[in-house]
Amino acid sequence: METRIRFGDFVSEASVHQREVSYNDLAALAPEQAARIHIQATEAAELLKPYVTPRFMEQAKAVVPLALYLVLFQLLMLRQGVARSWAVSAGLAAVMIGLMLFMEGLKLGLMPLGETLGNTLPARRPLPVVLFVTFLLGIGVTLAEPAIGALQEAGKIVSPQGAPILYTLLTAKATLLKTAVAIGVGLAAVLGTLRFVYNWSLKPLIYFSVLPALALTLYAHFDPNMRQVIGVAWDCGAVTTGPVTVPLVIALGIGVAAAVGKGESKLQGFGIVTLASVFPIITVLLSSLLVDAPVAPPAAVAAGAVGWYSRSPTVEILAAIQAIVPLVLYLLLVMKFVARKAVPNLRYVIYGVVLAVVGMAIFNLGLTYGLASLGGQSGSLIPAAFMTLDQVAGSPLYFFALGIAIAALFSWFLGFGATLAEPALNALGITVENLTNGAFKKSMLMYAVSIGVATGISLGVLKVIFGWNLLYFLIPGYLLLLVVTYFSSEEFVNVGWDSAGVTTGPVTVPLVLAMGLGLGNAVKALDGFGILSLASLCPILSVLLLGLWVQWRNRKLTEAGA
Repeated sequence: METRIRFGDFVSEASVHQREVSYNDLAALAPEQAARIHIQATEAAELLKPYVTPRFMEQAKAVVPLALYLVLFQLLMLRQGVARSWAVSAGLAAVMIGLMLFMEGLKLGLMPLGETLGNTLPARRPLPVVLFVTFLLGIGVTLAEPAIGALQEAGKIVSPQGAPILYTLLTAKATLLKTAVAIGVGLAAVLGTLRFVYNWSLKPLIYFSVLPALALTLYAHFDPNMRQVIGVAWDCGAVTTGPVTVPLVIALGIGVAAAVGKGESKLQGFGIVTLASVFPIITVLLSSLLVDAPVAPPAAVAAGAVGWYSRSPTVEILAAIQAIVPLVLYLLLVMKFVARKAVPNLRYVIYGVVLAVVGMAIFNLGLTYGLASLGGQSGSLIPAAFMTLDQVAGSPLYFFALGIAIAALFSWFLGFGATLAEPALNALGITVENLTNGAFKKSMLMYAVSIGVATGISLGVLKVIFGWNLLYFLIPGYLLLLVVTYFSSEEFVNVGWDSAGVTTGPVTVPLVLAMGLGLGNAVKALDGFGILSLASLCPILSVLLLGLWVQWRNRKLTEAGA
């Protein structure tokens, strides 16, 4: 006889006993009766298989193709094996397992709290109190982002001799950097929530945030201390829009808008990703003014032992607890003392928090030994295609022009494949197709974003190789974006500017950071930052241009039909 046991949102069937028993039936049984029901390990595995498999495969689809691509490129094109291959393989497996647990914990533990808080708080507290809670939430979710740890680890690869201010900001002053990023996201969350409440247009908010960021960037270019920070400041905008920040803050914002009776806008959920990408740029550039004299680096680093540094499992677990638990405690305290509402399904919340903490710890370990290690290896070996490297016999492997072309094409296909594999991009494509009544197909958006990210990463790699100034891309690029934004419809502006956020996930960010910094060290560049910023700029432009073409095509079809 079949036994059906329901765990949360999935149902599995296994042959366990001779009569059907539901989860509710089990709960209603007396303890002495329940004790008679035993599930063996193999049967438990069969029960969990339909639950675990799709969640694991979702992460595997993003990680495995990228890893295989990097390994094959290294073996076939650069003629080099993978160093510490067993550690890298174990690290990649840990990345997938960690992300699976973390994302599931986020959905079970943190997301319901954000939604409940958003629906309850505005009805019981005035808007200023709600905005203050939102500001602190923006800070908390940023510190819980997995990619924030990757940014701090990446700082240890920066040459302390070549970029001392940048090295100091990423190591000794890392707390200042993370605080600046968190404050930027907090301000973006407040402004995004106000946009949800009052249905503001996104265009003025874009002008209001991008123009000051460009002005500060131009100022930093002429300040020797701040100039080194431009790349990491703009890359921080990509780091912030990850799997914690975006869903939790949007859930709170939409809940607020629905609670005040303005939750029916077609623009729900859009805009906050854009603001959370731009505001940290401003706050990080301002924070660099507080960094004066560089701190002396550790002896190993000063001697030139530059690499992706690892931390022990104990340290990673403690770091995960410090990132997740304070955020959850904050949400629980706000629920109890500010919203004055009991936490629904507290056991599920606790279970989700445990999953999130364990998942983040495993992910960070896998990041150190797997994804970042592999990306750093590939990045440091790419120059062998066009210049002499001591660790690669017979380098340069190709004549200069061909080697540069290989490096550019490698990074282009890496960006294209990584973006196309992002689950969030598929979800955005469905939303866009519904918003535009089928005029903007999901496939059109996915390819436009993927081509944009690929082009941005390729330009970033060339920028590092040739030492081009990032300013020459950012200023004209974003000014062009502002012009295209002016002529675009509100729907395409929302989609285009938010599309950059879905491309910078917990897999893409550390991989591109490690690759860029490894490449930068190999070619003796001051730093390898800036690639992520170009990977955010180009997809916005590609989507907006495609949107203008769709608008033009629809207008012509309408005129022809008339």
